[in-house]
Amino acid sequence: MRTSRRIRLALVAVAALGGMVTVSGCTTASQAVGTQGTGATSGTAGFDVASVPKDAALAALVPAAIKSVGTLTVGSDTTFAPAEFLGGANGQTPMGFDVDFANAIGATLGLKVDFETAGFTTILPSLGAKYDLGISAFSITKERMKAVNFVDYYAAGSVFAVQKGNPRNISVDDLCGKNVGVQTGSTQADPDLSGRSAACVKAGKPAIVVTSLPTQSDITTRLVSGGIDAMVSGSTTIGYALTQTSGQLELLGKQYSPTPVGIAVAKNDMPLANLVAKVMNKFIADGTYAKIMDRWGVGVLAIKTAVVNPEAAQ
Repeated sequence: MRTSRRIRLALVAVAALGGMVTVSGCTTASQAVGTQGTGATSGTAGFDVASVPKDAALAALVPAAIKSVGTLTVGSDTTFAPAEFLGGANGQTPMGFDVDFANAIGATLGLKVDFETAGFTTILPSLGAKYDLGISAFSITKERMKAVNFVDYYAAGSVFAVQKGNPRNISVDDLCGKNVGVQTGSTQADPDLSGRSAACVKAGKPAIVVTSLPTQSDITTRLVSGGIDAMVSGSTTIGYALTQTSGQLELLGKQYSPTPVGIAVAKNDMPLANLVAKVMNKFIADGTYAKIMDRWGVGVLAIKTAVVNPEAAQ
């Protein structure tokens, strides 16, 4: 999820993961996601978005202005893997689960998709005039909903990970005395782990040994090597990061404290917002949604129903 430019630090962490995979002896370094020019591969599973068929009933609901052009224009800040980033052989190909969803929506509605890279802060003000949709990991907030409509399509929070098979029998409910890695300055470091550790001490148990490192790749490397017992991070990036370790790590438990993330539509275009919700709910029902999420290792973010303008906590 994105609430500010600070969240882009997560991309740097995941991009650096390619080097970590090589160090740890894995064989998937060439698949590590990166920023422009890395030649990153698309997803991790064999689902082909081109196989999504047109739905005539839903296509009939496309607003006339879009139908006449025949193209769905999408604005996205392609710097936030695995949601959206530039990769491929030329380092300029948009990819990620947001790109897959945009293409799947277009296929369902019988429209071509023009997925355009844009500055994150410029997308919402340009909806309606320049872009039909904004798909760029937008956290849904009350303030943003004053300006645009949102269709929620996943929820991003925090989640723990351990070595494959959890050989040290780590429990999220009892981390007292355990060594847990976390990215410096993240909300998972404070107030999350700091609060959990304080609760341990208050209960007469050992404090959590917090290993705070500057990037997610540093933490992941430490966990792969067994230098820490577990790690905790934002759920948007951690699942995909784990796919780059050749199965050496796994998620522990479910994500917690999720915040809804949405596809943005112009405030005066409720028909398009409702149509996007119908398409997303079709994907959830027919399995397309799960295939796209699992392709990028982010199934933990999945929701059961897409809603227009859901209630936002912030």
